[in-house]
Amino acid sequence: MTIVLNPVWVNGVQKLKAVPQPPPRPARGLVPTSLDESLHAVRCLNQLRSKDKSIEKYIYLTQLKDADPRIFYKLCLDNLAEFTPLIYTPTVGDACLQFSHIYRRPEGLYISYKDKGSIAKVLRNWPRIDEGRIAVVTDGSRILGLGDLGLNGMPISIGKLSLYVAGAGIRPSSTIPICLDLGTNNKQFLEDPLYLGLRQPRVPSAEMTEFMDEFMDAMRTLFPKLLIQFEDFSTDNAFLYLKRYRDRYPVFNDDIQGTGAVVLSGFLNAAKLSAQASGRPLEDQRILFLGAGSAGVGVATQLLAFFRLQGMSEEEARRRIWFVDSQGLIFDTRGPMAEHKKSFSRPDYDGPPMTDLTQIVEYVKPTALLGLSTIKGAFSQSVIETMSALNPRPIIFPLSNPVRLSECEYHEAVEWSGGRVIFASGSPFPAQEHGGRTLYPGQGNNMYIFPGLGLGAILARASKVTDTMVEASSLGLADSLTAEEKALDMIYPRVERIREISTNIATKVIRAAQRAGVDQNTEIRDLWDDQLGEWVKSKMWDP
Repeated sequence: MTIVLNPVWVNGVQKLKAVPQPPPRPARGLVPTSLDESLHAVRCLNQLRSKDKSIEKYIYLTQLKDADPRIFYKLCLDNLAEFTPLIYTPTVGDACLQFSHIYRRPEGLYISYKDKGSIAKVLRNWPRIDEGRIAVVTDGSRILGLGDLGLNGMPISIGKLSLYVAGAGIRPSSTIPICLDLGTNNKQFLEDPLYLGLRQPRVPSAEMTEFMDEFMDAMRTLFPKLLIQFEDFSTDNAFLYLKRYRDRYPVFNDDIQGTGAVVLSGFLNAAKLSAQASGRPLEDQRILFLGAGSAGVGVATQLLAFFRLQGMSEEEARRRIWFVDSQGLIFDTRGPMAEHKKSFSRPDYDGPPMTDLTQIVEYVKPTALLGLSTIKGAFSQSVIETMSALNPRPIIFPLSNPVRLSECEYHEAVEWSGGRVIFASGSPFPAQEHGGRTLYPGQGNNMYIFPGLGLGAILARASKVTDTMVEASSLGLADSLTAEEKALDMIYPRVERIREISTNIATKVIRAAQRAGVDQNTEIRDLWDDQLGEWVKSKMWDP
């Protein structure tokens, strides 16, 4: 893309502003005479819809993005509800499983453990090194609910960055998908002759940390303006590397922080509906989690903010949250447990192990049941009927991705609750007719949060991503509902409004960065809120 330097005046000083120009039209004779871009978009959409398998649609869109990125993103923005499940969850899960078989051309950076000692040299091969502003980095060790996929996890990074572009207008040339190839313990892939990754077991933790330290240092040196998003690392490593790097680099983990922020946003709106139906105050919410991995604990940590907003202390807030893992209810005297589970372990229960979810619901009496377990059908009819007997409007959030791993489906939750459920899932479900009304499921998809959070951090030139910035993204999303959406009892706004939502989130994130003193873009500190919002909108790339 051509860059033209235009003179602009800033505080009485003339400066040169880089203004990207669209690529020139191909010379006459190189394209059909009557090629019209708007009609070509229709042609591409028809080609997409002619395919009957989601994975074939994914492959087609991958080719289209390579051949004509402007048409790809234009179609994506105009048909976001249709495209999102194809370029990200749930289809991206199948794309990862089949990546080594459907691979066609390079996209992104592949950093192998064999590059240890020369990672910076490999990074220098990136063709747009001066333009890098956002990288999504995975090691493929815990992709969605699919487990260790090794190098086959690359579509996760690619898909997330496509949503950054579509959802927040981040320029495509500034995005860098990265997969760290540290081996895999997936026997199926190691025996697959087409597998593209290292054919060795995953490297031990100490060696991986040495590799990560070199990688992060090289990234900071070569990409000084880059925000890094960690994605789908195994639970222990997700917590380890977020804690290790978050105060040294501008980095966040979407599984821990992004998921938590989007769920907090939906929960804020759901709790209002629940409290209105029950007549109880907001602070009476009691939350039960099924699944105690990095996503579950990350969400619970973020939900502490809900109770703090009601005036509770940190300790009082923790007492409102219960966890269930594969061994049942988590409590102090149960025995040894992973470090990340301890902060939500119950000190007030010392009875026999409790493993039946219906029994646990009867004991805890939660107002909200959240699932991040990847156990299909875990929210059974018995569980949901028990939740509905306890609450006029039970909050049920089966958040595991993809659909085939969701704890329950929307039609089940509607039927078993008598249409009273307040529902949000990780993957999309269709609306349901019940009692003469159309009921709309919420989708607690991280794509509501991370584009605006990333855009705000980039525009503020934040030196790190603080907890207050993540919380601001959540509150920004919660405040984005229109009057019409509220009237329909929706807890998330329509995804078609993603650019408007991202503008609102990015503005709040910038303000949070300024209050925390981590912003380095001093020129926008004195803008009023409406001016800042317009400035953010002006920075969005439009295909």
